[in-house]
Amino acid sequence: MNDVWLMLVVGFCLLSAVGYVAYLFVQKRRIHKIASMLLWAGFISQTILLISQCMDRGNLPVHNLRETLFLCAWSVAGVFLFFQIKFRLMVLGAFVAPLTTGILIAASMLPGESVATDPTLKNIWLIPHVVSIFLGNASFAVAFGLAVIYLIQERQIKGKKPGFFYRRLPSLTRLDSMGYVSIAIGFSMLTIGMVTGAIYAQLVWGRYWSWDPKEVWSLITWLIYATLLHERLAVGWQGRRAAIMAIIGFAALLFTFFGVNFLLEGHHESFTRL
Repeated sequence: MNDVWLMLVVGFCLLSAVGYVAYLFVQKRRIHKIASMLLWAGFISQTILLISQCMDRGNLPVHNLRETLFLCAWSVAGVFLFFQIKFRLMVLGAFVAPLTTGILIAASMLPGESVATDPTLKNIWLIPHVVSIFLGNASFAVAFGLAVIYLIQERQIKGKKPGFFYRRLPSLTRLDSMGYVSIAIGFSMLTIGMVTGAIYAQLVWGRYWSWDPKEVWSLITWLIYATLLHERLAVGWQGRRAAIMAIIGFAALLFTFFGVNFLLEGHHESFTRL
């Protein structure tokens, strides 16, 4: 990975994070516009670098933790920018931009040894599997941010003494509905990722399911979000309960992404360990 190009991406995202946080305090639309443009610059720069790596190697750059985190940051930024255009969730940038920057900084501090010679990485089914999983995870990250903001806003309202965040955050109804949309998108992408992953496993290892720790925890995460969506549609789970479930689901997702790779062994850990 080109370190100079990576530093350029980090620089764009860092300045964007400063801008989004400043907007949270100042509430000037010009500041938000500048922050958004900087994040777009960082996202486009990341996209160019990813395309360049794919063309050079002939497969996705997910060969070590450094590259995996880079793809994670790209996914989070891309999903947020989509939500920003579609739903104008401007205040969420104060959560997403620092998160993206932190992931990129962590990636830049890691070594970048590659295992691109692994023939299993050349399979075409790896592309939809990895891309859909990362986009799904990014949507769940957005849902997590919305859930945290919901709980903060709810506390402001119930306290009957509106504080700093009350006038700066969206209404509870809007936060709840956008959280539902982000989880629905994330669940759909995760489902696609698991199906394409099963096809990939059959072609590479000769079986659709092998009880690999990553597979098991992905299924647990899928079941948590499936329960949340089912209860929301069938029972009417909304508001605080849905926000707490979104946070629990994201905690399971983090363990699936990080904990499994470092604490357990399976087919996937070689792609993300150092």
